[in-house]
Amino acid sequence: MAGTAQRVGTVGALWRYPVKSMLGEELPAADVTGRGIDGDRRFALLDRATGKVASAKDPRLWRRLLTLTATTTGDGVRVTGPDGAELDADALTELLARPVALTAEPPPAASIDRADPEEVLRRGEAADSAVHAVELPAGTFFDHSPLHLLTTATLDRIAELSPRRTVEARRYRPNLVIRHEGAGGFVENHWIGRELTIGPRLRLRITVPTPRCAVPTLAHGSLPRDPEALRVPARHNPLEPLAGMGPRPCVGVHARVLAAGRVARGDAVLLH
Repeated sequence: MAGTAQRVGTVGALWRYPVKSMLGEELPAADVTGRGIDGDRRFALLDRATGKVASAKDPRLWRRLLTLTATTTGDGVRVTGPDGAELDADALTELLARPVALTAEPPPAASIDRADPEEVLRRGEAADSAVHAVELPAGTFFDHSPLHLLTTATLDRIAELSPRRTVEARRYRPNLVIRHEGAGGFVENHWIGRELTIGPRLRLRITVPTPRCAVPTLAHGSLPRDPEALRVPARHNPLEPLAGMGPRPCVGVHARVLAAGRVARGDAVLLH
């Protein structure tokens, strides 16, 4: 395998999101196992009224999660509001206007509600858009896979096509941002079914392109709303992630871990 490897870039950034749908923390290095980056999506908020996992994929109810920051502590997680004040479950319930509980235990058949992103764009994030339930992988708070990758080549291409002439990686909530060394955009599309080696030991299988919901269009902390973060890939990179799913705007790729390892900023990324 080593003789056929092609260096495609280096690790530009690593992100962990300790609480699902909250802002995360950038890391200089991290351990990656079959469950992704250590501590990623370890927690989530449960809506006590419905039993569902809170997700900003339903912006009407949960877009304010993206104003909150979750950071890992020695014994769990710390959640802070826009002003930096720490928030407990009661404060979160008051802020979100929903009865919520912070948990590290995914309920059986855990699910989230997902609004149609095109409807959100048409009607606005606060509109009462139709939602459908999406079941999460058993025993996790992940939407699909434990690891999500995105290249700077794709970000540069989206920025080039956007009226804003920029787009922020944070909108797409990647775990790894790969600083790509070649030309062209949406290069991850060509990695599907192939393997990546990152650093000395981490080995990944790239599985499917990542279909995007309304989340990239929403305000993220100090970042303003940006509908073009979804409209650009809808126009220029519609793909069918899974058979029968139909074309969806895609940015980045999902991956599963074949061999665990530690990864750090600057590590070489090899494509096999």
